[in-house]
Amino acid sequence: MASGVELPRRLSRGDILQLRSTMAGLGASTRQIAAAIAAAHGVNMRVAFRLALGLTQDGVADLYNQLWPSDKPKTGKYISYWERWEGPGSPASPNAREPSYTDIIRLAQIYRCLIDDLIGTPTAAVATGDGGNATNRRTAIRVGLLSAATPWINDVVTPLAGATRSTDPRTGRGGAAPLPLEVVDSLDVITDQLRRMDDQLGGGALLALVQQHVTSAVDLLNNRRYSDVVGLRLHSAVAELLRLAGFLSFDTSAHAQAQQYWSAALRAAYAAGDRALTANILGFLSCQAKDLGRTREAITLAETARNGYPGASPQVTAILHLRVAEAYANDDATSTRTVAACRRAIDAAFDVLGDSSASSGAPAWCYWMTEAQAHAQAGYCYLRLGDHTRARAHLRSGLRLQSATHSREGALRHVLLATTYVQQPQPDIDKALEYGGRAVDALTGQVDSARCVGHTSRLVKSLKPYGSPEVHAFVERARPLLQAKA
Repeated sequence: MASGVELPRRLSRGDILQLRSTMAGLGASTRQIAAAIAAAHGVNMRVAFRLALGLTQDGVADLYNQLWPSDKPKTGKYISYWERWEGPGSPASPNAREPSYTDIIRLAQIYRCLIDDLIGTPTAAVATGDGGNATNRRTAIRVGLLSAATPWINDVVTPLAGATRSTDPRTGRGGAAPLPLEVVDSLDVITDQLRRMDDQLGGGALLALVQQHVTSAVDLLNNRRYSDVVGLRLHSAVAELLRLAGFLSFDTSAHAQAQQYWSAALRAAYAAGDRALTANILGFLSCQAKDLGRTREAITLAETARNGYPGASPQVTAILHLRVAEAYANDDATSTRTVAACRRAIDAAFDVLGDSSASSGAPAWCYWMTEAQAHAQAGYCYLRLGDHTRARAHLRSGLRLQSATHSREGALRHVLLATTYVQQPQPDIDKALEYGGRAVDALTGQVDSARCVGHTSRLVKSLKPYGSPEVHAFVERARPLLQAKA
């Protein structure tokens, strides 16, 4: 067998070639072919994607080095180590090494797949789409939201070097003039308006509109010519629009779709060299992993984001500190180390926000990181840690300081505040109903956010055992809202 290629003995080149040819002829995607290889032959998805694309380990290393030159180039041995790694939490081995998150991102770009597609080994049921068994459904979630990627997302971002090539610098594809910088300025203005509409209305009310803008922006990126300066700005603008589409999907609990948008956003931000936006997107991926119960992954993502940002903007730095805090808050609350890490991150966020001597350079998208938001996220963290007194103090500060334009965040802060009263050692049900009622009012009358409704649903479940007439009335009042989002 040629150097750099390692296959199980039962898997021959002929098998792979025949499977690839047959499935491609039927219109299968690379991911579907990889999933079939993984399920049929018992290899993990890092091996399966490479084989689905007909690459050797040395070939993958060559592509890696071409895209990301380094003084220490990768070899086929590195790819072998990564392929032998058995996934998060697996024991160390002389022949297996865990790839860094940067390496996972880069492999996903080479294989044109989702980042989570490369983590875990799907069962045959997952690969073939058999969702009828509850265990298989849980496995599908645990190994990384293994749903088929939307076809356009794989080609959503043209590499910057390719996008700027033109035989005539005065004209673009089809004779069109190069894209002017003013178009990118307008795109930034539109995206800012969409962000602020989301604050008021929530993801459910806005997602379809943002998706239309994503399609138009990606068309500009992939089908127009532009200078290097315009290209960098355009990649950042498209990355932020994709980031927003991912957040709206996340807010509506469309987790696989959110991940697709964020994976594409990472590629665009990387192409633009936008380290702040890259870190912010990783922070959102951490937030999603936290909500899905993948706590260790959430911590890794948040720490990677924080460590990779140079710290030019206090607001961006605070955002990243609080992502770290939230990830640790969802880990083991009985661990002194975990609690200390969470509190350090919270303190660091407030310190940097309060440091008037810090340099500015805040990107437009971080407008939402205010003192009110920092208090709200700190309150969430202390609620998760079981420190209800501190949680309430921060959540109340967040409500007192918040702007009237942040309707969704107000609803979320009210439901979290209500939760502190239910979870404290001596529950105060009247206070819980008061604040819970305010959240239901906002979510019924204005804000369309499945994420906030999810918090409300958990509040309702925690109140049901108390069974008073007031609790019953609140449950009935919330029922239409919860049923609409079921």
